[in-house]
Amino acid sequence: MLHFEGDRTIPRPQAEVWTKLSDARFLVQGIPDAEIIGDPTQTSAKCKVHPGVAFIRGTLEVVLQVLEAVEPSSVRLALNSKAIGASSSVEANMTLSAQQTGTQIHWTADVKTLGGLLKVVPQGLIRGTAQKVINDVWEQVVAKLTA
Repeated sequence: MLHFEGDRTIPRPQAEVWTKLSDARFLVQGIPDAEIIGDPTQTSAKCKVHPGVAFIRGTLEVVLQVLEAVEPSSVRLALNSKAIGASSSVEANMTLSAQQTGTQIHWTADVKTLGGLLKVVPQGLIRGTAQKVINDVWEQVVAKLTA
């Protein structure tokens, strides 16, 4: 449906980066303005987000799951979100490799489904909004990894 991908370099050892990126408790902290719900585990976390986009009102509930983690080279995630009249399902993959300056991450994110009102929103608007959210999440995650 929609595909995103990119690369990031983190100035930390691969094993350390993989440990963090394969932990839902760490990853949920990278979602901007997220209010964590319940007690996250290593493989699952839930949060509420108030999206700053006009076509989704109210609160968005996001469930983040670590589907697969192969130490120290890859992580596969699922992100499912629900709001009143809208839903989405995204699968993300990260491949990590050691570099002289730290860890190189190649990531992809695929929107698998859009439900409710999101079905009628123009794909260009969804793409632009999703790219901004992805960039914001990466900025938060990188800041936490390098702090």
